[in-house]
Amino acid sequence: MKRLVVLISGGGSNLQTLLDACQRGDINGQVVAVISNRPDVRGLIRAEQAGADALCIDHTEYDSREAFDEQLRQHIDDYQPDYVILAGFMRILTASFVNHFLGKMVNIHPSLLPKYPGLDTHQRAIDANDSHAGATVHFVTPELDGGPLIMQSSVTLEPSDTAASLAKRVLATEHQLYPRVVQLLCQDKLKLIDNIAYYDQTPIHVPLQLDHTRTSS
Repeated sequence: MKRLVVLISGGGSNLQTLLDACQRGDINGQVVAVISNRPDVRGLIRAEQAGADALCIDHTEYDSREAFDEQLRQHIDDYQPDYVILAGFMRILTASFVNHFLGKMVNIHPSLLPKYPGLDTHQRAIDANDSHAGATVHFVTPELDGGPLIMQSSVTLEPSDTAASLAKRVLATEHQLYPRVVQLLCQDKLKLIDNIAYYDQTPIHVPLQLDHTRTSS
């Protein structure tokens, strides 16, 4: 069974879907620790209720990103995780931190990358009159939201969509997408080799689509 450490900054709804999937046995893994950079967030309560260690390392108590990242790295290493899962972790990580966990760390981003890295993704999709929006899971590399893409889920933009309504629908797909990718990670079906993502030993040149990978374990 794989050991997972999840990093959060807020309510932890994606965290909850991972905890639930592990509990059901859908993921051959265990969330051994949840670490937040903000105190008093609901995600830490979710972790405690699921029996995982819940830690806060408050970034405001550190003089630099480097100092914070080093402390965070040490705490993560204590748990000897197979994978580090970013689930709404709102910190830009230093290259040294990312490289320490290279190939073992994934992130979920609320856009169809490479479109719209960074913030305000839903409004940007609406402003561009895109036909679809969605979410992407990717391996984390030093380039912000620029790591090799693994899998995406998408929704159709509606004429009546606002950033808030679109965000709600995209988040619902994230709750299916992230457990599926973590399931594949824990089955050793996803690898990062020479900055290329692989699925079942085949390079991922075009991101996998959620509905097209629902095969039996």
